[in-house]
Amino acid sequence: MAQSNIRPASGKLGILTVGLGAVSTTFITGVLMARKGLAKPVGSMTQTDRIRVSREGRTERLAYGDIVPLTPLSDIVFGAWDAYPANALQSALFAEVLKREDIMPVKDELEQIRPMTAAFDRDYARRIDGSNVKPGLTRWQMVEALREDIRNFRQENNLERVVVAWAASTEIYVERDPAVHDTPEALEAAMKADDRVRIAPSMCYAWAALLEGCPFIMGAPNTTVDIPAMWTMAERMRVPIAGKDFKTGQTLVKSGFAPILRTRCLGLDGWFSTNILGNRDGLVLDEPANFHTKEVSKLSTLETILDGEENPELYGDYFHKVRINYYPPRGDAKESWDNIDIFGWMGYKMQVKINFLCRDSILAAPVLLDLCLLSDLAQRAGRWGIQRFLSFFLKAPMHDYLSGEQPVNDLYQQYAMLKNALREMGGYDADQPLD
Repeated sequence: MAQSNIRPASGKLGILTVGLGAVSTTFITGVLMARKGLAKPVGSMTQTDRIRVSREGRTERLAYGDIVPLTPLSDIVFGAWDAYPANALQSALFAEVLKREDIMPVKDELEQIRPMTAAFDRDYARRIDGSNVKPGLTRWQMVEALREDIRNFRQENNLERVVVAWAASTEIYVERDPAVHDTPEALEAAMKADDRVRIAPSMCYAWAALLEGCPFIMGAPNTTVDIPAMWTMAERMRVPIAGKDFKTGQTLVKSGFAPILRTRCLGLDGWFSTNILGNRDGLVLDEPANFHTKEVSKLSTLETILDGEENPELYGDYFHKVRINYYPPRGDAKESWDNIDIFGWMGYKMQVKINFLCRDSILAAPVLLDLCLLSDLAQRAGRWGIQRFLSFFLKAPMHDYLSGEQPVNDLYQQYAMLKNALREMGGYDADQPLD
């Protein structure tokens, strides 16, 4: 490993997930199985990818852990909050993502992971009705209670560091209000005033994590950390933040295929995307107010890849539609269809059809692992605030929209950002410019 100024990954790393449902239990079970040598962490960039690095004229391909000091899987301790009281074993079996024979070898470890009571407001997720909640708390009391949970988790498990990741359901959409969401002082005042309209429960989790010095990852499309107050506080507390929404199925395909159209100078008339999904996430998204939050993040992907202002003849007037349909028989086996109407030479029309039969939690689990390990790395490397190099893993990457910054949604540009960040942190030369 080249010389770098990153603090070593000494001691234990705690990963606290908000939500102990399909994604979290698939993630936790997979890590526990992998560190016993009983499963392979397929899909995890930190565990399987290799990138080219150069230093002092020498070029080689290295795994991420050979470039930068990552926390080994054996040093991870898991915890969670959830509105339902089931332990990780019960939740994993209930989710029906993994086969029983892929769960039972780590049965004892999963049984020990019992969710702490959730800071929950049913107005933000009407299809969830769990009993394992912190009752009758104001927004500020939620923050204080969550801070105590984090401190207890750290102390009880003798942890050096803790990362907090939202892997729960999508909340209803919260519009940015500059009077509340633009400064830490205003945001905290709104929490103390128990503003339940402009302060979502997820904001209380994020605020508690920041105050406790823990990196925070937003794995849903909630606007939680995508507000200026959170950016400022993350910088102030020297904590990385990343979001929003794990990029797993349809948007992963979209961010990879749209650059083909742009690179080949093919025009776009319309892109229609629809999904069927039957897990708890699908149930929550069946509520129109919650779906709107998801819709905003999914619609944003094409705008910066196929830029109508830069090339109006090809991308100035396309129609983009996204639909998600709750369909219980499929469970976690999500199916997406994309119909893409394009045009080419002399304006002649063509179509592309993409049918992706995927497993939502199987795709999300390695993304969650990579985001946690790389957020911990970023903090040890002194990289605070918005972590743009993690855009590769996220559906609607965070960016400073107040300054006019545009997010990078092109999958290949995101991959270049990720690799160059690792090269830089590891003391190697950057060799892939963004274009």
